[in-house]
Amino acid sequence: MKSIFWAAVGMCAGTVFAADSITFHKNVEPILQKNCQSCHRPGQIAPMSLLTYQGTRPWAKAMKAAVVSRKMPPWFADPKYGHFSNDRALPQSDINTIVAWADGGAPEGNATDAPRPIAWPADGWLVQPDYVVKGPTYKVPAKGVLAEVVVPSGLSKDTWITSLEIKPSAYKVAHHICVSFIAHKPDVKYGVPVWVDEQRDETGSALPRAKGVRNELPGVPGVAKDERALIGTRFNPRGVEGCYVPGHQVMDYRAFHAAKLVPANTDIVFQLHYSAAGTPMTDKPEVGFTIAKEPPQRRYISYNSQPSVGTDSSVFRIPPNDPNWQSPPAEIFFNEDVQLVSMMPHMHERGKDMTYNLEYPTGEKQIILKVPRYDFNWQLGYETDVKVRKGSKMTVDAHFDNSPNNKSNPDASRPVYYGDQTGEEMMAPFFGVVVEMKQDPEKVITVKGGRGRGGP
Repeated sequence: MKSIFWAAVGMCAGTVFAADSITFHKNVEPILQKNCQSCHRPGQIAPMSLLTYQGTRPWAKAMKAAVVSRKMPPWFADPKYGHFSNDRALPQSDINTIVAWADGGAPEGNATDAPRPIAWPADGWLVQPDYVVKGPTYKVPAKGVLAEVVVPSGLSKDTWITSLEIKPSAYKVAHHICVSFIAHKPDVKYGVPVWVDEQRDETGSALPRAKGVRNELPGVPGVAKDERALIGTRFNPRGVEGCYVPGHQVMDYRAFHAAKLVPANTDIVFQLHYSAAGTPMTDKPEVGFTIAKEPPQRRYISYNSQPSVGTDSSVFRIPPNDPNWQSPPAEIFFNEDVQLVSMMPHMHERGKDMTYNLEYPTGEKQIILKVPRYDFNWQLGYETDVKVRKGSKMTVDAHFDNSPNNKSNPDASRPVYYGDQTGEEMMAPFFGVVVEMKQDPEKVITVKGGRGRGGP
């Protein structure tokens, strides 16, 4: 009876099979290779390895529950809007296969049916780097921290990079790790953590700050009144070149025949944001690059925009117990023709949804990404291909849930302001564009209310 049932399910999904014919090597392993093993292998963020039958078999029932609920693989884009080359959502036929395998006793099958193992890069990389820069060895305190540390790149000549990957060693506490490129200064202090923190009340909540004011944390060694004066001016006025966040750690420009320039003798700023784990840990992040073998055809530019009001706490203030507070939008104006190739919503624990809207010079409007259920634990990038004409406008809207119904909410009884720490909030729509080499990267876009901002 069970075999007849699953044969019927398979026919509905466009695949005919009997439950007792579903085996790991023949049917399940190819699905895991395509959708799961990039995270579920040694040295990566997932807690178990799914590279072998022996490693996978104990998790058969949990895999069934995860794919049926669509909890795994994580993917949050509304399928009604946009097209994404990195779409992780499993087709129903793959879900049916995993369910049938688990319900059928999770048999191994014949090893000769197994696909050839993927030759994953060594040392936990997703893309095998041509060049690696070791970041600082950082002792993460039990309560978490946000800091910036400068290290030398070691690049003695102008270098065009075609991908950038950031790899932490302490995935458990890495909230995000971003890198920026800055010009070398003779008085630079390598390996010295610096930060500029919010002023806080006795509970640890950020106090309101006036528009345009950057608060400092007084009395801490290495803290500067002007953060940029201490760490140097970034080559990219948007600040950040790439980030690791859970679910996203590779910025790959090769598919677009594009690259980024790292000038000779550049220093690299590691922005380190660690969440509380309750016990101290040590992280040793690295950044790996692939390098262009010949001059690139096009340039990749990363952007991150704030709401149009910036961080003004008189406007960006999420009221207590509000389940659906709408942030002021981010508004981006395109001054040149570009190819929009990536988007990555970023909020914190109260983030609820985010939508990227595009309005063309003709007046036509289009939703190009809608994330109706934002998940702080999986901050995904969505790779697309949208031709954006000069004169177009992109508006990004977001909602936040500061109510007790939000299980991730640390405290629904207090107002929440814009801030870098996890318990505060941020509305930061990242996106990436590709432009021709002749185009001036400083003039491609205009952000209402100020320039884009670096770092989630």
